Amino acid sequence: MMSSPSLLTPDFSRNMHILGHSDQGGRADGIQVMVSGGYAYVGHVFNNGFSVIDVRDPKKPTFVRHIPQPAGTWSQHLQTHGDILIVNNMRDMLQAENIDAGEYYQGSIGDKISLDTPEQGYSAGMRVYDISDRANPREIAFMEVPGLGVHRVWYDGGNWAYISALPLGFSDDIFMIVDFKNPENPEVVSKLWLPGMNSAAGEIPTWDAKYRYALHHAIIKGDLACGAWRDGGVTTMDVSDRYNPVILAHDNPCPPFAGGTHNTLPIPDRNLLFVVEESVFDNCEDGTKRNWVYDISNPANPVTIATTPIPNEVDYQGKGGQFGPHNVHENRSEGFQSSELMFVSYQNAGIRVYDISNPYRPEEVAALVPPEPQKLMDYRPDRPLVVDTTDVYVDRQGLIYTTDMNAGLYIMEMENL
Repeated sequence: MMSSPSLLTPDFSRNMHILGHSDQGGRADGIQVMVSGGYAYVGHVFNNGFSVIDVRDPKKPTFVRHIPQPAGTWSQHLQTHGDILIVNNMRDMLQAENIDAGEYYQGSIGDKISLDTPEQGYSAGMRVYDISDRANPREIAFMEVPGLGVHRVWYDGGNWAYISALPLGFSDDIFMIVDFKNPENPEVVSKLWLPGMNSAAGEIPTWDAKYRYALHHAIIKGDLACGAWRDGGVTTMDVSDRYNPVILAHDNPCPPFAGGTHNTLPIPDRNLLFVVEESVFDNCEDGTKRNWVYDISNPANPVTIATTPIPNEVDYQGKGGQFGPHNVHENRSEGFQSSELMFVSYQNAGIRVYDISNPYRPEEVAALVPPEPQKLMDYRPDRPLVVDTTDVYVDRQGLIYTTDMNAGLYIMEMENL
């Protein structure tokens, strides 16, 4: 479907422009996006399943197909490498009884809903697809994780995958390592959590009950894993022994800062860690969220050294919707890699590109805010019709792919990249 000219005209741009747009076959809600072999794969949060889009012509991306998942199941996060696609399966929290945004983001999920109902009505685990035919994903495996399911996956090739999941007996999502030597038979081989999360073992949380200590996901470079634990902050973890990972350090700036740690991108060649927090409530009701730069020269003693500038061309806090960072391009081996340019999705402030060549003084060097969505995919009551840029992926050619909660997939380009 061709996009109208208005969808290609940004509300604001600096050193960036829009090349193309797709409404994803009418399922315009997008969370995580991956690109492989000229095709984009986008996970949905309101429309179930994931979609495949042909992006070989970035000015005319073409919807190919939608792959549904079991009813009652979220599959908003996915990973690609080579001929493999992995998709998360977890309970659709928008359909969970008595769970609204406040309940989801505050306090431990495992304390609020039953995880061991025999007829649970959703799929909990991760699905593996063969995408040797990029347009036609073929399911080859399902690995069950009894409980709430798998929230997010990290897989960048090799013998191991890494998941955040809420299994039975825990208060919330923890770190798990998966033996992926045979993609048709993945198997969890180890687990790691913050002290206080193992409810079945009698552990007692030491944090205020209003905070949510839960692993959003970890990013692994070599034998170092860096974890984003929402209100629980940041961990560095040694995964050299995949069967016995250990926490090296745990740093948590919440409180006094607002929490919501969402991404932790190691930059090994510079001994840096780029950390992204997530804004989860409208109009910054959950506080100001930031991007942090850490020095991890000693992974057992990470030290914060800077934050990035906060967008201020307009009053984004008063614009409506969520204002703050959400995801960062994760320097995947099959995509664009940089130790100096950080691409961040910033919800109602679009995409922001930061130059951290001087890690003590990051600078914003490019930005683009897409136009207002034409209609809402978000069926929750009283949601504003505003930009909600959720994810960002940059391919080896420097093309920038971003998703919006209501407006589909945008393909952008940065000048002089």
